[in-house]
Amino acid sequence: MNDYFDLHADKTILDTVSALGLAHLGDAVYELMARSYVCLRGKATAKGLHKAAVGYVAAPAQARMAEAIKPLFTEAEADVFRRGRNASPHSIPQHASREEYAAATALEALFGWLWLRGEKSRLNELFEKMMEAHDGT
Repeated sequence: MNDYFDLHADKTILDTVSALGLAHLGDAVYELMARSYVCLRGKATAKGLHKAAVGYVAAPAQARMAEAIKPLFTEAEADVFRRGRNASPHSIPQHASREEYAAATALEALFGWLWLRGEKSRLNELFEKMMEAHDGT
């Protein structure tokens, strides 16, 4: 039985997952981390939680935060990020430019890839750096 909270997929399996598949999973991983971050910072009302979370998960914010952590990428992470950036989504949200959406998709692909590899400490490290960049701390 798989432990879906502690995966350690090997390269053979990871190579079969599309960039958009990685981004789909990474979107959920990133959103869970952002929601946890918001909750731990004391946003108490449902409206406050949602508004604060959107400030972290919207494509323009993700694109800015991705730029802040790109210098930290390993070669393999940079490859996954490029793969995600070059994916061809079917639509672009109105509130984001094509470039912002591509960067957000790339970031989500990286988070999905790291999750499938079981690299929680690396996810936390990159997420913390992103939050520092976003919050200016």
